Amino acid sequence: MLAAMMTAANLGARVTGWGFVVFTAGSIAWTIVGLTSGQANLTATNGFLTLVNLIGVWRWLGKQRAYEDGGKSAAEASRRSAYPTLFTATGIAGMPVAGNDGDPLGKAVEALVSCETARVSYVVVSSGGVGGIDEELRAVPGEDLAFACDGMTLKRERAWFEGLPLLVEGDWPATATSQESREKD
Repeated sequence: MLAAMMTAANLGARVTGWGFVVFTAGSIAWTIVGLTSGQANLTATNGFLTLVNLIGVWRWLGKQRAYEDGGKSAAEASRRSAYPTLFTATGIAGMPVAGNDGDPLGKAVEALVSCETARVSYVVVSSGGVGGIDEELRAVPGEDLAFACDGMTLKRERAWFEGLPLLVEGDWPATATSQESREKD
């Protein structure tokens, strides 16, 4: 159960990797039980699970951890510079979003980047609800957000944000229209 919570929590590569270490210890223990009690099915199943779990350890404590560490080191170096300018793109999810008055508005769920320009087309912002229950998702155009290393600030009034159409789960738009586009329509 501990390993399942560690991997399901999505708390980063290290926690997930150590979850796979716990899974590996458990599958090895069950393999030993299967061997000593003559239970071939238990031995075969947990032998296979040990292999799968070792791949998880390699992936999350090896490769993915190295990727996360590289991104974090670049972002930290940027923050130590005179003009911090970098944060990891994967770090957008979960970033707090504040209104233009500084009050919390919600959190970023995902950012969608234009293939052609490599600019943030829009950020999906979650507001309301608890733990994903009764949350409202809205697509906020990138141009309507001020990005910082530790969060984002909406450049518009809260009422403008609340007037954005709610997104349907699993059916997000190809683009989000800016305030100027909506005013022209």
